[in-house]
Amino acid sequence: MKFSKLFIPTTKETPNDATLPSHQFLLRAGFINTSGSGLYNYLPLGKIVLDKIRNVVKEELDNSGAQEVQLSFVTPIEFWENSGRASKMGLEMLRIKDRKNNGFVLSPTNEEAMVELVKNRVTSYKDLPINLYQINTKFRDEARPRFGLMRGREFLMKDGYSFHANSEDMKREFHLMEETYKKIFARLGLDFRIVDADSGAIGGTGSKEFHVLANSGEDTIVVCDSCNYGANIEAAKRVPRQIEEKKSLTSGKIHTPNTKTIEEVSNFLEINRSQTIKAVIKKAVYEECEKVAVFFVRGDDELEETKACNSINALELADISEEEINSAGLVAGYVGIKDLPANVIFKIDSELRDENDMVCGANEEHYHLAGVDVCCLSEDVYFDLVAVSEGDICECCGGKLSYTKGIEVGHIFQLGDKYSKALGANFLDNNGKSKSFEMGTYGIGVSRLVAAVIEQSHDDRGCVWTKETTPFFVDIIISNGKNEDEMAAGTRIYEDLRSAGVEVIMDDRVKERFGFKMSDFELIGFPYAVVIGKKLSEGLVELVCRRTGEKEDIPLENIVEVLKNK
Repeated sequence: MKFSKLFIPTTKETPNDATLPSHQFLLRAGFINTSGSGLYNYLPLGKIVLDKIRNVVKEELDNSGAQEVQLSFVTPIEFWENSGRASKMGLEMLRIKDRKNNGFVLSPTNEEAMVELVKNRVTSYKDLPINLYQINTKFRDEARPRFGLMRGREFLMKDGYSFHANSEDMKREFHLMEETYKKIFARLGLDFRIVDADSGAIGGTGSKEFHVLANSGEDTIVVCDSCNYGANIEAAKRVPRQIEEKKSLTSGKIHTPNTKTIEEVSNFLEINRSQTIKAVIKKAVYEECEKVAVFFVRGDDELEETKACNSINALELADISEEEINSAGLVAGYVGIKDLPANVIFKIDSELRDENDMVCGANEEHYHLAGVDVCCLSEDVYFDLVAVSEGDICECCGGKLSYTKGIEVGHIFQLGDKYSKALGANFLDNNGKSKSFEMGTYGIGVSRLVAAVIEQSHDDRGCVWTKETTPFFVDIIISNGKNEDEMAAGTRIYEDLRSAGVEVIMDDRVKERFGFKMSDFELIGFPYAVVIGKKLSEGLVELVCRRTGEKEDIPLENIVEVLKNK
């Protein structure tokens, strides 16, 4: 391809709403453009990159034995109503009606649709297992679309679904998909981490996320410095903390005037925060109602809201006003684990189980309780509620845990029979009995990967593409487009590289200055440039490495072989 013939509208201007490097550079370098809030068009360079990533995903999945299908982007709302997810997905799921007033959705994911595809078509254990996937458009009506392709409303996603006769075979496929995903991200040249994760609205019994490590990542990842343990902070675990010696206090109610915060209580009683119990009050949102919920954690720990939300099976947790707290019969700043109103849901962090000599609120203004023992409560009140902190101890190896940032690009789930049972998708097992399919589901954000590559691989001048994702491997830059010798040498290299199967573009623009061409090379981010310039008279061309900035003079007759070797 020649620059003069390709639609690449580069610009020096950075859009005001573009904050992430990938958003800025993909727009400036002419890979994408905005068509609406969270909606993007792919220009020629962007489409090349998107297709390259798509092809890598497809090749590895096909090699694993998965089979590609393509489902309708528009699906009947009744699929979602039958599974119970029509309300759980909330406003992110865009609902539409046709001229006959039938309800449909623009698919945000396709568990239901794939079950309906398999239902009544796979009827015997002899036809199992089967793994079907698609690489198709999805739509989620994000409340705040931002960060370009990282959080758009319309996106390209690979979603796969496997069906099995038993849970053991489903777990085998789950691990096969984990290995397949590792091959995909390694081929794309990404530095990534596999982490334990929360299953969220998809559900199931276990899931793992694949994160590209990048400072701009939205997710906080907990990693161990001594082993391969990694988890999204929403699912991270630690060795229960060993608390320093407690101060002995007289048991009973203590007058603690105007001491609403943990800091104020610990200072007033001259105790460590770890000897106190903190009450975090939230409004739990359910499908049909809202309830007041209290979560108790150690005073120097922080509540992890996703864990808390899962502990009471709520759709979400919302902030609550002091007026609403008082209406529920609670006293803000003085809430404790004893004698809570019957209408209030409460959970206690599992690390507080059997703890003694603690201090918590007395459920009375200006009073706390000392010498509290956390015991004699039903097992179901305890739940892992705390956010793991840096410096906590890894439960796998005893190493220290720390934070890093990640961009989620893949997520795999062990679904069990959640969807097959809800949708009546059954098969006959080897005993002739009807059973629900055991399922797994596996997703990759294909369009998100376009941005993730650049978030991990860029500098202040622009993109730095990996070999598998770059739109072209080599950019031949003709310093002076009016110089016939330079143009002839560049054209010869261009044709030889094409014949050798090297993806090459030639910047043959006559009107643009050399500096402008070099700026475009750096902004777009091709791995190498061959500069045809003044040293051509000496039989030399200059090879520039985009990633390192290194420059090397290469004999004209050797340049094709050098690039083939690279």
